[in-house]
Amino acid sequence: MLSSLGPLYSWFILPLLIFIARILDVSMGTVRVIFVSRGMKYLAPVMGFFEVLIWLLAIGQIMKNLSNPLCYIAYAGGFAMGNFVGMCIAEKLSLGMALLRVISKKDTASLIEDFKLQGYGVTSFDGQGSTGPVKLVFSIMHRSHLTEAVGVVSKFDPAAFYSIEDVGFVEKGVFAVKHRWYSNVLNGMFRPFRKGK
Repeated sequence: MLSSLGPLYSWFILPLLIFIARILDVSMGTVRVIFVSRGMKYLAPVMGFFEVLIWLLAIGQIMKNLSNPLCYIAYAGGFAMGNFVGMCIAEKLSLGMALLRVISKKDTASLIEDFKLQGYGVTSFDGQGSTGPVKLVFSIMHRSHLTEAVGVVSKFDPAAFYSIEDVGFVEKGVFAVKHRWYSNVLNGMFRPFRKGK
């Protein structure tokens, strides 16, 4: 039915559909890789199925329209945009755990107390840096808490050195309740209707 539109279909609608299909399959691929790395063995195959199905539909249209250069451009553009969209989705999902390592020259007692109040488990000890004694604070937390925790660190000591790395597996410990990505959106929507706000 769409192909009956002639040049409009060939030079606009088809490239647009290929572009959208590539955004979908590449972003799904990015999320699938994250699912695999996080050990989500039931979600990753389902994501892989739909990723490849969409890819086959897109490449099938390319093969049928080899003389249309806009299809190639749409395919490549969709791939590039799909990477961006996939990274944004992965960032919003905040899957897995991360290690926040803080090194500061200041006494970290107040930082440790702030972390405990937020529900984060914390380990601290004294260390020796290249410029003298330092305090080290380690905390493993859900990735969704990182922005909040880094804000606490920056408020405590703007000159503190900190690093973040992925944690493949954790067992036991103290962890704050995991935030859902949509909770901030919903809280923002309903804030104007709350009493006293």
